[in-house]
Amino acid sequence: MLTSEGSAGNDPRQQLRAIARRAARRAMGQAPDAAAPTGAVALEAKGTPNAAPSEAEERELVGESLVLAAPEGSELVIPPRARITPMARDLAFQKGVTFVTGRSAEPLAPAASTSRRPVRVAVASDHGGFKLKAELIPLLKEMGERPVDLGPDTSEVSVDYPDFAGLVAKEVSEGRADVGVIVDGAGIGSAMVANKVPGVLAANCWNEASARNAREHNHANVLTLGSGHLDLAAARAVLSAFLSTPPGDGRHARRQLKTLAVEAEHLRVRQLARAFDEERG
Repeated sequence: MLTSEGSAGNDPRQQLRAIARRAARRAMGQAPDAAAPTGAVALEAKGTPNAAPSEAEERELVGESLVLAAPEGSELVIPPRARITPMARDLAFQKGVTFVTGRSAEPLAPAASTSRRPVRVAVASDHGGFKLKAELIPLLKEMGERPVDLGPDTSEVSVDYPDFAGLVAKEVSEGRADVGVIVDGAGIGSAMVANKVPGVLAANCWNEASARNAREHNHANVLTLGSGHLDLAAARAVLSAFLSTPPGDGRHARRQLKTLAVEAEHLRVRQLARAFDEERG
């Protein structure tokens, strides 16, 4: 029974909301009776702010039940260094729930340097995605990456997305770019084109959850965006999530290898058929 937040009764959802309000206020450094931020569900942080967290607390488990109780499309605030179960991640993706790390009440110690080399990003669009592409290139530079604009140079002339999607995919496939970004009206056609190129795993992403899933679960190396569905702020969030999420290992790596094996088998069959035709001709 929760009494500090009013009469929560035995309703688990009401109890969760009460815990969420307390944890959110604590994360924001507010007094217990201050107004809680809205639009987010939070886990209750254990221990006192000044106590050194134990290893178990640092790796607090975020399970499927918490995601199940979160409203669709909401943000689920979790403790720093929390561990999210695979089932919780999958369910969050299905519900459009985004995990957000809450801020500690006390300043954290400076983290060890995580500097990495800038990512080489091949970028292109069709005429419909030109404006958004032009806005994303300086953003990539601000993020410390190395974007290369493959065109087009203007939106005044109608162009075909397969031409430019193919350019980006080739740069990634042949190792001249680490990842690619393609912008067209919906992002779907460019993904189809890019996935025809060997070694390319292109994903059409529309929010942060889908971008993280594409990277962690599917090892995507090309991101396609739809300018007709995303404004600059939304595209920025998707791009940031895509670039900041590392490919997952374990079962995710195993499945990605199987995906590439399907492609390799089809290529081998085609090569054998071509060699046979050449011998006969």
